[in-house]
Amino acid sequence: MNMLNLQSKPWLKRAATGWLLGMLMACTGWAETLTEKSWRILNDGATDTSLEKRTQAISALGLIQKDAHAEELASKALTDNKADVRAAAATALGGMNATQAIPELRMALKDADAGVVLAAAHSLLLMKDWTAYEVYYAVLTGKRKSGASLLDQQKKMLQDKQKMAQFAAETGIGFIPFGGLGMTVYKTLTKDDVSPVRAAAAKLLTNDPDPKSADALVEAASDKSWIVRAAAVEAIGRRGNQALAEKIAPNLDDEKSVVQYTAAAAIIRLNELPPPKPRPQSKR
Repeated sequence: MNMLNLQSKPWLKRAATGWLLGMLMACTGWAETLTEKSWRILNDGATDTSLEKRTQAISALGLIQKDAHAEELASKALTDNKADVRAAAATALGGMNATQAIPELRMALKDADAGVVLAAAHSLLLMKDWTAYEVYYAVLTGKRKSGASLLDQQKKMLQDKQKMAQFAAETGIGFIPFGGLGMTVYKTLTKDDVSPVRAAAAKLLTNDPDPKSADALVEAASDKSWIVRAAAVEAIGRRGNQALAEKIAPNLDDEKSVVQYTAAAAIIRLNELPPPKPRPQSKR
């Protein structure tokens, strides 16, 4: 690894820096904070050799809002050599409302994989970029809005029934909703009829202001089902209660990597929220 590569690739520089910091902490006994540990887990996951772990880590980034490093990781993943990772990146960028990544998402509409194209289109639509409608029009009619014929590669994409079916299933799951868990949950639906329903219930408690719901989600974060744990941790991250970050710290060491990554993103999201405003003192 030479200095030129580090200067030209900021993500590589951060990875090297993270490795050096890890070595420094090991030698000095310096304890890392929850946020530091969370970033280390996500950085490692985003560059892992395992396709599943890379996909899970990149998907989890969609929880993090207005963070340049998270957006950089997701944008870089749009060029991953595996379609699942590219699709996860496109979805994550939409989840974090990364409007500066719109040009890259438009480029992703030319991807050879149907899942990547549809994920990019969905994220563009979320960010009110109407380029997405071109994709949906082509899916519906088999041709461009201009009337021109589709390229052979694009026709092949629309004929990929398996990819289209998977995308439809993932979208349907999203409405239950499972959010960023997507295809990971889809692959287990036929194996477990109870956990997906309980996970959906956990997600639906996200905006319930009742403190009892927060307590229920914290308890669900240690459920025996990883699907329920992941859904509960994501819901906690979206509730916006910083005090709950400590409650899900044990999930950073979960046996399931998808739970680890979701917890890491949730903790970062919570810890990056502005501190609550002090209540005005009542006059006596």
